[in-house]
Amino acid sequence: MAELPQKYDGYDGSGGYDGPGAYATVAPAGNRLTEGLRAYRMITGMWIRSTLAYRASFAMSLVGGLLLTGLDFVGIVLMFSQVDSLGGYTLPEVAFLYGLAATSFGIADLSIGSVARLGQRVRDGSLDTLLVRPAPVLAQVAADRFALRRLSRITQGALIFTYALSALDIHWTPEKVLLVPVTVLSGGAIFSAVFVAGGAFQFIAEDAAEVQSAFTYGGGTMLQYPPTVFAKELVRGVTFVFPLAFVNWVPASYVLGRPYPLDLPQGAAWAPPLVAALCCALAGLVWRAGVRSYRSTGS
Repeated sequence: MAELPQKYDGYDGSGGYDGPGAYATVAPAGNRLTEGLRAYRMITGMWIRSTLAYRASFAMSLVGGLLLTGLDFVGIVLMFSQVDSLGGYTLPEVAFLYGLAATSFGIADLSIGSVARLGQRVRDGSLDTLLVRPAPVLAQVAADRFALRRLSRITQGALIFTYALSALDIHWTPEKVLLVPVTVLSGGAIFSAVFVAGGAFQFIAEDAAEVQSAFTYGGGTMLQYPPTVFAKELVRGVTFVFPLAFVNWVPASYVLGRPYPLDLPQGAAWAPPLVAALCCALAGLVWRAGVRSYRSTGS
């Protein structure tokens, strides 16, 4: 049966805007997802080609970013030159936590970190140009100014994680081997959901970029340290309310043979994919609410 045109308030399901009282064919959710992925691929491809047109500049920015982000771990190494353990964790164990968190955050920052600049688009009115294009707004915002240099954060996390694996004597099982990539991908999805939810908040609070950074970059920094150095109330908050603990603390405890940060079921180590799916679903709802609440600046 052919789809019937339906009147809507100007915003279609993918975020496009045609004006009040416009008519449009409401596409199924699967089609919107396909359109979004296609638009994201096209826009990121454009920015990647633009970046690689100046290969020397890209290489220098990549190396510079790698050195800059590496200073975080250098600080941890210097700390361990004065102590034998941090919250009961050795340097290789902290490196294991650091590598998981940095790699997961790097994946999210590379793929969707541009959402953090949404507030600027709202303030200067340039968001309106995205709303009239026949592509989902989220895909356009996430792909805008795609910064390939952010690969440095993923590279740094992977290198530190490799060091941790070589320095730790882990009793590997098939379950633990499988859990590592599952954790990295799930952590990336959780951080991506935080980016999207924070971006949606900027539809209302236009100057909320710093608030968003406190949860994204601040959360990523917090997870680089053992949960035992933080107050129990904070650990509960990032486990049951703002579930960043499932990015690395919970699954890493299982792999390292350590007790969970809190009294959790034994199978909690395998919860990251479920937590990631829930976070992404909630972030999607928040994003749609933000788009519908948007009012043009008129500029």
